[in-house]
Formats: sequence, structure tokens, C-alpha cells
Amino acid sequence: MRAVVMAGGEGTRLRPITANLPKPLAPVANKPIMEHIVELLKSHGVTDIVTTVHYLAHEIQNHFGDGSEFGVSITHSIEDTPLGTAGAVKQAEVLLKGETFIIISGDALTDCDLTKAVAFHKAKGSQATIVLSRVPNPLEFGIVITDDEGRIVRFLEKPGWSEVFSDTVNTGIYILEPEIFDMMQQGKNYDWSKDIFPELLRSGAPLFGYIMGEYWSDIGTLEQYREAQAHVLQGRTKLQIPGERVAPGVYVGEDTVIDPLAEIVAPVCIGSNCRVKRGVKLGPFTVIGDSCLVEERAQIERSVLWDRCYVGIDVDIQSATVASRVTIKRETKISEDAVIGDRCLIDVGCTIRPRVKVWPDKMIERGSTVTMSLVTGNRWRGTLFRDLGVAGISNIEITPEFATRFALAYGSVLPPGSLVISSRDSSRSSRMIKRSVMSSLLSTGCRVVDLHGLPVPITRHHTRLMGAAGAVNIRKLPGNAKLTLMEVFDETGAYVPRASERKIEAAFFREDFRRADMDDLGQIIEAVQPVEAYTRDFKLKLHEPGPRRIRLVVDYGFNSVSTIFPEILSQVGFEVISLNSFNDARSAPRRREEIDEHLNNLSRIVPSVGYDMGVLVTQEGETLHVVDDKGLRVVGNTLFSAMCLLVAQEKPGARIAMSVTAPHRLEELLNKHGATTVRCRSGVRDLMAAANGNADFAGNESGGFIFPDLHPGFDAMFALVQFARLLQSTGTSLSDLVNTLPEFHLAYRQIPCAWETKGTVMRKLSEENRQGARVELVDGIKIYDEDSWVLVLPDSFEPVFHLFAESPSVNDSEAMVHEFAGKIDVMRSGR
Repeated sequence: MRAVVMAGGEGTRLRPITANLPKPLAPVANKPIMEHIVELLKSHGVTDIVTTVHYLAHEIQNHFGDGSEFGVSITHSIEDTPLGTAGAVKQAEVLLKGETFIIISGDALTDCDLTKAVAFHKAKGSQATIVLSRVPNPLEFGIVITDDEGRIVRFLEKPGWSEVFSDTVNTGIYILEPEIFDMMQQGKNYDWSKDIFPELLRSGAPLFGYIMGEYWSDIGTLEQYREAQAHVLQGRTKLQIPGERVAPGVYVGEDTVIDPLAEIVAPVCIGSNCRVKRGVKLGPFTVIGDSCLVEERAQIERSVLWDRCYVGIDVDIQSATVASRVTIKRETKISEDAVIGDRCLIDVGCTIRPRVKVWPDKMIERGSTVTMSLVTGNRWRGTLFRDLGVAGISNIEITPEFATRFALAYGSVLPPGSLVISSRDSSRSSRMIKRSVMSSLLSTGCRVVDLHGLPVPITRHHTRLMGAAGAVNIRKLPGNAKLTLMEVFDETGAYVPRASERKIEAAFFREDFRRADMDDLGQIIEAVQPVEAYTRDFKLKLHEPGPRRIRLVVDYGFNSVSTIFPEILSQVGFEVISLNSFNDARSAPRRREEIDEHLNNLSRIVPSVGYDMGVLVTQEGETLHVVDDKGLRVVGNTLFSAMCLLVAQEKPGARIAMSVTAPHRLEELLNKHGATTVRCRSGVRDLMAAANGNADFAGNESGGFIFPDLHPGFDAMFALVQFARLLQSTGTSLSDLVNTLPEFHLAYRQIPCAWETKGTVMRKLSEENRQGARVELVDGIKIYDEDSWVLVLPDSFEPVFHLFAESPSVNDSEAMVHEFAGKIDVMRSGR
């Protein structure tokens, strides 16, 4: 049997250590990853090997040659242009001699029992077998779901947590029959996971998944790269560690000299021709490459150093990665998760802050404190974006330096000359951050329209109106005035899709920024009458006024709507008593208790003056809070239901979008009035996407409402006026309307669950309800039982599950939540 070793990838997520070296040659325990793979193949009797190489191909060719030095025969197939994972193998078809063959990644670490995997393949009569592995966090992999016989039934490529129904992932190890090549043409780009395997599944071909029990890591991040070293040193794999085992967990290469007064704490791997001086402390979980010199009293813990490094006196290296030929002079400290590229010189007394990346061939001057990659205290872990955007502590995590790099990344993924809208709230921190953002966008060649401090709905509207490529809005995070939120909108004014977020993150973490030529720098453009344009479209989209004049008490909440909304309300003919109608970011209510205080005030005022309703506008014009004519709060699903009912009555056949957490009794009510409901995932961006996919209205229980004809986002100003006019046309009061609505018996609970067990819980819940129960997989796992349902929703950003339930009574709903909380507790603990 022959094998194909895939070794063409660039390893961009491991930069800067892969800037001058292909990822397959990155050493793990002082041996290149691909060398471990070649040894694995050889141990299972596979000695005829084909490699597919592209990035720095000559490095791999020079290292392995024809394979004779490693006891195998290697032929290299070079991709001049990337052909995809399957297209590259198709190019090498003639070298595989028409036999069953193995494909294995040259940049993932494994000790998979290939003999067992091949036996499984043959026993099943499979055309293609994918070797699968169970992983704690499956988000970054392709999930593969199999039935009880091992036949593959579904693929999910890099899902969100709400789509995780298994923790078995594609390892990139395949056993294939040569007939697979009949599906491809030479020279074309094909991907196994995106093209070939889904087509096999659709055609009903024998496609199986073999779940391996041995070690596997794709080493997809720098953190995982260091973890893989520790796993090998711990003996969690059967891979061979070079050097002599001189003590339990201590491996030392030839001609290495260790001073008797040096302290070596297992597990440790030290290469050949090294010198370790007196007073040095090495380990635990430390790998030192060949020909390294470690001077007196240096401490190196949980770190990886490649070949030919010099470590000076009193140097302290903690949980870092240091590439080849790096010189680190005395009294320098390299902090956790820092990465130093090839041939760097770090002079005396420097400090490299946590998570800083220093690219190859840099010189750090004496006494410098390096914060060039990430600011002190910044704890970003792989992703920047959360549900609404990028958030962090004002001027600690979201600083001008961070904003500069973020805007450089955003501008770099846009075409040169793109038009970008920029806006903010009135807080001082947002003003500061917006100026950094604008400068960086200009640096990438983007043109910037400055809206200054206008409400978010006007930013969304103006982005669409101007035909801009996107927008960046800076404001305080709703619910927490200590955090700054950076939102990025697409050309329609909606949040950018997740694919765009990943591109921005990739540019940010790689520091892959575009710098425009001096003559091509962007320019700042003052917005032309954005409020007037918004008001004009606002009035065009409104429902016709009724015969009676609406009277409102409006609390503007000290936010930016106070600068424009009073005039709009005057133009549409409402009689208004205004409260807190000036812009003061420090006084704006954000926390729940602050909002309650404002609503209590409205509840006293509205009935005393005999007005129709009272409203509080928060979150820079996005969210609406209401009290009725009797001073009672109309909140949550009650307010949402009132709005939905009025829309359904006004427009026969209306399409109304709502999340999977909305009550089904509301759906039944709307169906009776001829409306169609569209269910979507529970995130704000998902609701916006559903609203803009041919819906007439969308909203949620938090007071966010969307009328997509105006723009694609929440708009409390338009929602209030439309709501009041629709209510006016019915001739009834808000309190009477609320009395006609059904009661909703919902229950909710949040259950903590470690990241590493969330995938297992979702898989077990999915398997448990595979037979019999009616299950919906729009967002999380929603399980129906006659006239009730429960939704298990994994949080995408926190180690928790959200449980929602609806039944004919509150007690029944609470009981369902309690039952599933118990199930999750058992599943996460492995009992």
C-alpha cells in the first residue's frame, strides 16, 4: 500500500515560526512533524510515499530527499499553483499505481493505528474511509456524523456551537480506493471535504468514518504547538523522542553537557551538542533544540527553543516559543505565549510581554519593553468578534493602539479606495477610539465618511444610502459602561457576516496590513445631511396616521437620539412630553437597575398626565422600553407580541421573523391572523439576516425591532412611531391591547459547562433524541413533547448552556428546565 503525505500548506496560523519554514518541518520534541508521520507510516508497513508540496517545497525536498535516509521511498509531487486537497492528489494519480492508498497530513501529529483503520475500510467495503477523532472543542474542524454502523450521514464544516451535534472530527487521514479519481479532472481545484466527500454522500456511495482512539492533534495554533510538545513528553503518544533517556522523563542528545548544579525538572527534551551551565533551571515541559547554549541561572519553563539558540545569564522564559538562531541576552524576560521568529537579537534587559509575536530578523534594543503585537492585559484568544462586535475594557483592552491595528486589518480586507462610514456615541472613550480607527482606515487607502455622534440606526441607514463598503461604529457596550464596543457593518448596514469577521481576524493576528502609497491615502469626507435623509425615508415608510392625536411621554435616556428624535416626533404630529432630552453618555442608563429607575419614573408620570404611553429609548436608539396608559410596564414577549399583532392586523399575510426562543403561543396567535412566522437562530445578527431575507418585521423580547424596508437593524425611533400609529388606527388603548394577548409560560436557566465537554454533551443529547422525539436543529437542539418544548443552546462565547422551555403552565416549564439541567450535569461529568 502507498501513502500520500499532504505537505503543501503554509501554516499561516503558526506564523512567525513558519515564515521561513513549512509547517511539516516544525519540530515537535526535536523532530519535524512530518518525520514523525513518515516513521508512523513505516511502522505500519507503508514505505512507498508520495508527498504533495507547494509552500517552501524545496525545504521539504532537501530534508527528505528520496526517503532512503529514513528507510522509505519518497516521490515529491509539486503544486505550481494550489489545487486543493483533492486536486493535489489527483495530480499525483499516476504515482499511486491504481491501488488502495492512504492520505495523511504531514503537519498534524498522530500515532493512529493505521493497520486497524485499513482493516475497517476493507471490512466495510468502503470506497472512502475518513479517520475521525473525538476532540473537546470541535468548532475549528469539520464535524462528521456517523450512524451506528460507521456510515457517514452528515458533514458540518467549522460549525458554531449551536450546530455542534457531535464531537467527532475529520483528522485529514483518509483511506481511498483509486476509483475516487474518476470524480476529478487533472489540473482543477478540488477539496476532499467540500467537493468530493459531499458528492459521495449525495450519491449513496459507501462512505464510512473510522473513529480512532489514539492521539491526534492538527497543531492549528501556536498554543496547540506547545501543547503537542507537552503531550509527547508526557508519553500520551507512542511517538519516538530522540536522545537518550537519562532519567524518567528526561531525554538528552549526543555530546550535550549539563552542569551538575543545573536543575532539570522532568519532562524535558534536550538536543545534541548543547551546553547547560550551572544554576540553570530547565523544565518542566521544555524542549531545547540542537546546539543551544544556556548560560548561568537562566530559567526556561514550559517552552520550546529550536536549534542554535543562545540564552544569556538570568534570562527567564515562560511558556514561550523561540525559533532558530535566536540570541537572547542577559536579564531578559520572555512572557507567556510570546513567539520569537528566526534570527532575532534581543538585547540586555528586555521584556517581551505576553502574546507578543516578534517576526524574523528583528533587533530589540537594550531595555525595551515590547508590546507591539498585543497590549498589556489584552487576553484575546483566537477570535476578536463576539455577537455584536469586538468588545473590551475601555482604554485597557480597547485602546488606541488596539483600535489602530483592528482598523488596519479591516481596511486591508476591503478593496483600495473603499468608502467606509464612521460613527460613535458621545462618550470620551468612543471619541478617542474612533479617531484611531479613522486614521488607520485612511492609511489603508479607504475613504471615510465621518458621522460624528449620531444614533446607530442613522449609521446603518446612511451606510446603505451612500453605497459604502461598510461602517465602523464605536459605543459603550449595552449593559456595561466600562466596556467599549466596536461594531462593523456591511454594505447594507447589517453586521458583517462571520466569513468577513474571520478575514479581519486573520489579517489582525497575522499583522497582514495593507499600506497605501502616499498618493493613494484615503480622505475624510463630511456626511451630507444624514439626519435629513433618514427623516425623509422614515416618513415615507410610516403607516398612515389615525384620527386621534397620539400623546407620548418620551425619556430619551441622555443618549444621542435626543439630538434628532424630538424634531421627528414633531414632524409626524405627536404630542410629546420630553424627559432627559440632552446628550450625556455618563448619565445614560445601561445597567438593568438604571433602566428600572427610568421606567419607574415613567410609570408615575404617564397615568398622572393621562397620556397614551411612556417610552424609554436606550442603546443609542436601538432598544425600546414601554409603559402603557395605566403606567404598567409592557416588557419582554408581551411588548414583542403587541408589536407583532399590530403588524399582522395591518398587513394581511405579513412575514414576521423571530428567534427559536420566542413562544409558540405567539406563533399560533399570528397564524390565526394570517401572518407567516420565520424562525431563525437566537443571535442579533441572525435575526437581522432573517429580517432582510424577505420579512416584513422582526424583533425580540429585549425591545429590539426591525422594519427592514427602512434599514436592516434595530431602530427604536421608527419602531415607536410605527407602533403608536398602528395602535392609533385600532382605536384601542395599549392596556386594552395587552389584555387581549395570551399568557406565555416560559422558563429559562443558564448551566455552566466546561468548553472541553460542550461538544460531548451536544453529541449525547443528539444521540439520545435521534429516535422518536421531534427534534429541531435550527439553533442548538430543540426537543418537542406534545404541547411543550425545551431548547438546549450552547453559548458561542462563554462556557455555558442556555435552557429555554415553554409549556401550558409555568410549573411545567420549570420542571422541563430542571430535568434537562440534570441531564446536562450527568453528561458533562461522565457519570
